[in-house]
Parts: sequence; structure tokens; C-alpha cells
Amino acid sequence: MPRSVNSAASKARRKRILKQAKGYYGKRKNVLTVAKNVVEKGMTYMFVGRKLKKRNYRQLWIARINAAVREEGMTYSEFINKLQKKGIELDRKVLADLAMNNPETFKNLVAQVK
Repeated sequence: MPRSVNSAASKARRKRILKQAKGYYGKRKNVLTVAKNVVEKGMTYMFVGRKLKKRNYRQLWIARINAAVREEGMTYSEFINKLQKKGIELDRKVLADLAMNNPETFKNLVAQVK
């Protein structure tokens, strides 16, 4: 009995990897073994990048809030603590947006918390 190899599945697998490697330089885009390694590495960076993005945005928001609050004579940690005690539930993204785009509203919020 002849050996069964299921070439359709093999070709599809190779095609999928080479399609993901499209745009890479040199052998990375058309040699399967090289492309497989590069694509796998790229997927790892993608995963890590999504986690780092969240971290970086939170840092940015905190820096913006801190800068705006210090103009009002308060520190970031005091401000967040007083917000929680007052029961004002605004996340850092919204607070940073207010500090950047609506400084008057943010000043009112700081005055309300003081």
C-alpha cells in the first residue's frame, strides 16, 4: 500500500506561514524553515507589545494627571486618594483627557475634591 502524505494540508500549512512572512527581507519571506522561525518570533513580540502598550498608556495618563494636579498645589497620590474618599469613580484615562482638553473642568474637579 502506498504511503499517504496528505499534501493538501502540508501545502496549506506552508502557505499560511509564508503568507504571514510576506514583506520580510531575503530568505525570511520565501524559505519555509527561516520564515517559520521569524513568524513565531514576530508573534511573540506581538503578544508582549500588547501588554506593554497598556502599561505605557497608564504611565502617560498618570504623568498627565500629576502635572495638572501639581499646578493646583496637590500631588497625584493625594488627588487619587481624595477622589476615592469622595466616591468619584473616574478612571485615569478620563482624568488625563480632562486635564489635557478641558482644564477648567479639571480645575473644578480638583476644587471639589480639596
